[in-house]
Amino acid sequence: MSTGPLLIDVAGPRLGAADRARLRHPLVGGVILFTRNFESRRQVAALIRSIRAVREAPLLVTVDQEGGRVQRFREGFSSIPPMRELGALWDRDPIAACSEATRLGKLIAEELREIDVDMSFTPVLDLDHGRSQVIGHRAFHSDPRVVTMLVQAFSHGLLIAGMAHCGKHFPGHGWVEADSHQMLPVDERPLEAILAADAAPYGWLRESLTAVMPAHVRYPLVDEQPAGFSSVWLRNVLRDRLRFGGVIVSDDLAMEGAVVAGDITARARAALGAGCDMVLVCNRPELVDELLERLRWRAPAGWARRVARLFGR
Repeated sequence: MSTGPLLIDVAGPRLGAADRARLRHPLVGGVILFTRNFESRRQVAALIRSIRAVREAPLLVTVDQEGGRVQRFREGFSSIPPMRELGALWDRDPIAACSEATRLGKLIAEELREIDVDMSFTPVLDLDHGRSQVIGHRAFHSDPRVVTMLVQAFSHGLLIAGMAHCGKHFPGHGWVEADSHQMLPVDERPLEAILAADAAPYGWLRESLTAVMPAHVRYPLVDEQPAGFSSVWLRNVLRDRLRFGGVIVSDDLAMEGAVVAGDITARARAALGAGCDMVLVCNRPELVDELLERLRWRAPAGWARRVARLFGR
């Protein structure tokens, strides 16, 4: 596959010359779209066509379309409730909740596939510990078993309609109060406590999830490095212990929670070296330009096979 590990954004609702130049770079493997890229269903479909026309090598097109407050495309798309509503429905009627989860996953995927989006960065697997404001009602439930069942049903709906998806934020962002967009949160629980609760759904769902996104959270009793830069978390735990064989995509390397790893090139090297297959860099085009100039990367064994799954229909 003639493409690279960087997922980047574009400036607005139409491609500019700088956007096109970045997308042609062989290190770039795809695009993440935001609200600023959306004016209407017709416009964003045209934007995606123009992204794909930039070069012959495939470019992955992605978006955060979770539902609730995290839904980048709205007008012309169905309004998706926050996932906590599925958890509340589970408490009343588990069968109805699973059925509704499948319906919503299929609905999200059908609407995105119609405009040629490859992957949505959903579902959130974080547990609702009642502590994290940035997670909040994005979480399905506080019980990892309930989260697993609802995510399984939700993912089934996505896959029925041919959409790749990404579970986040491994091994869990729900326990910490701080927002990793603004600072580096620290979770001081031991490994076994995390594996028994927050991380458990990743093992149970290892055959269902197309991709996983690690958290910009530090777990000092496990490793000094935040999960997204930690080979302990990504290789020893996620790959070896939980036996996840899909794609690992970093959270945004421009976030404050990633600054601990150094400048943007050091962050990308650390994330890719720890086990990420692809890395996100958003909202900072100057950082993308720096990476395109300075990053040296060679695809590791198995990389192309794993990443090809994101383009699956």
